[in-house]
Amino acid sequence: MQRLAIYDMDKTITRRATWTPFLRAYMRDQWWRGVPVPRVLVPALLYLFGGIDRARLKTRTQAIVMGMRAKRAIVDRVADRFANKIARSNVYADARSRIAGDKAAGYRVVLATASYDFYVRPIARALGIDDVVATPSTVEGDRLVARIAGENCYGPAKLRMIEAWMAGQGIARDDAHVRFYSDHVSDAPTLDWADEPFAVNPHAALAALAKEKGWPILSWR
Repeated sequence: MQRLAIYDMDKTITRRATWTPFLRAYMRDQWWRGVPVPRVLVPALLYLFGGIDRARLKTRTQAIVMGMRAKRAIVDRVADRFANKIARSNVYADARSRIAGDKAAGYRVVLATASYDFYVRPIARALGIDDVVATPSTVEGDRLVARIAGENCYGPAKLRMIEAWMAGQGIARDDAHVRFYSDHVSDAPTLDWADEPFAVNPHAALAALAKEKGWPILSWR
């Protein structure tokens, strides 16, 4: 029997979301590009008013801040530095303890997040997590292209991507015991699918659903 402990990242393990801070870190590193802040706000406003979805929000902000074809060497350097900062100052102590406890109990820890893989993987390494399911980025040679390579790892897509990862690892669902931790109701499909679902620091909608379903609620704040 395989034991899996699967964690969402933003606001589950981390205190704050990570995409906008990563973009700020990239802008500081590449200050000479002079990206006007109002340009970055346009996709955010479009998303807020329903003009674009989350996937388009990501690709548009990536293209504006990082360019359509960013040099991977630069992206990797910024991502490594950013990951170390996240691990130092933006991770709940209780999350660290829970991850360590799951590992000690024989669980294989997996980070499953809608955030882009190119900066999630360094964060996972900094937290001692080897396995990652994240929104896949498009890489062409030495360039990172502002285009998602598949699905945005969010909502029902996250569950599909976790199942695809398990299949790729040769893990049958019937031979696995799964714990899943998340702060957001968008992860309801995966919480419902898990053997042990945990609502962590839940916002109102997830807190209500967790009470209805009888899912344990964990407060790491």
